[in-house]
Amino acid sequence: MDELLERLSQKVVAAQNLEGLVRPLLEMLGILTGLESTYLTSVDFSREVQTVLYSRNDGGVQIMEGLQVQWFDTLCKRSLESGRRVVSNVRDIWGDSRAASELGICTYASAPVCAEGGAVIGTLCGISRESREVSSRARGALNVFAKLISEHIERERLIEQLTLANEHLAQRALVDDMTELANRRALHEELGRLMAQAASDGSYVVVCMIDLDGFKELNDQRGHAVGDQFLQSCAGRLLAATADRGLLARIGGDEFAFVAAGPADYDQAASLAEAVASQVASVTAGEYTLPNMRLHYEGAAAGCVAVRFVSAQQALDQADHEMYRVKRQRRAARAGKSNWTFR
Repeated sequence: MDELLERLSQKVVAAQNLEGLVRPLLEMLGILTGLESTYLTSVDFSREVQTVLYSRNDGGVQIMEGLQVQWFDTLCKRSLESGRRVVSNVRDIWGDSRAASELGICTYASAPVCAEGGAVIGTLCGISRESREVSSRARGALNVFAKLISEHIERERLIEQLTLANEHLAQRALVDDMTELANRRALHEELGRLMAQAASDGSYVVVCMIDLDGFKELNDQRGHAVGDQFLQSCAGRLLAATADRGLLARIGGDEFAFVAAGPADYDQAASLAEAVASQVASVTAGEYTLPNMRLHYEGAAAGCVAVRFVSAQQALDQADHEMYRVKRQRRAARAGKSNWTFR
C-alpha cells in the first residue's frame, strides 16, 4: 500500500491541471478510507445543483462523472448544515435523501472544497453501501486533499485572471486611447506583415497617410476639448469608410494611416490607392455636429500609394511625401481661405 501511495503522491506533485491532481487523490482516498466510491463535486448554488466532476469507483456503487443531483436532496448539503463530516449509518441519520436511498449508501464521508474567501464551491466525498469505520488518518487525509484541491482551483483561477489581464494589456498596447483605433505600433506590425506577403507573392500594398489639414487652427480657435471631439468624429467617419478593407490607425496628433493588401497588377493597385484617397477626402469633408457647436470642414489631405519590394518605413515615407504634395496643392487652390466654417 505504501508503495502505491508513493506513486500516487508523485502524480499529485507532477499534476499540471485539476484533473491530473484529483484523480490520484481519489485513488489515495479510496485506499485510505476503504470506501467504494470517491469523487469530487462542484456546487452551483444559483441553480441549486450539485455535479460530479471526477469519480473513482471500486465496487457496486457507481457514481458517474457528469451526474447532477438537486442540491436539496444531497448528503453533502446535510453534512455542511449539520457539521457531520462522516456518517456510517446514513439510513438512520439522513434517510430522507432519495438519492442516497436509491444508491443504498450506508457510509458517507466528505470535506468542503472552498474558494479563497471561504465560500463552498464543491465537495470531496467518499461513499460505501456497507458500514465502515473511517479512521482519523483517513479523515485527516480527506481534509488535506480537499484543501489541496481548493488551492489548486484558486491557483488556476488566478492564472486565468492574469492571462486575461495580460491579453487585455497586450491588446490595449496596440490601441489609441482617444479614438479606439489601432495605434502606430499596430500599424507598423500590420504593414510589416503586408510588405512581407507582397515580397513573397508579388502583389502591391496600398499605403495611405491622412492629415487633418488645418487641425491646429481649430485647436487654437476653439480649444483642445473641441479638437478632441472633432478627432473622434473624424476617426468614426474614416473607420466606416475603410472597414473590412484594411487597417486604419491613428499614428499621432492629427495624423492617421491606412494600409491594405492590393492586387498584383500595378494599374489596379494604383487605381485602388486613388480611390482610397478620394474617399478619405470625401468622408471627412462636410458638416460636423459637436457638443454646443456645428462646423463645416473642407476635408482631410490624403496621400495614397501602391508599393512593393520596399521596407515598411520606405512605404510610409512615400505615402507621406504624396500627402504633403496634396496639402500644398490644396492650400494653393484655397488661396489662404480657412478649412473651417463655424455655425
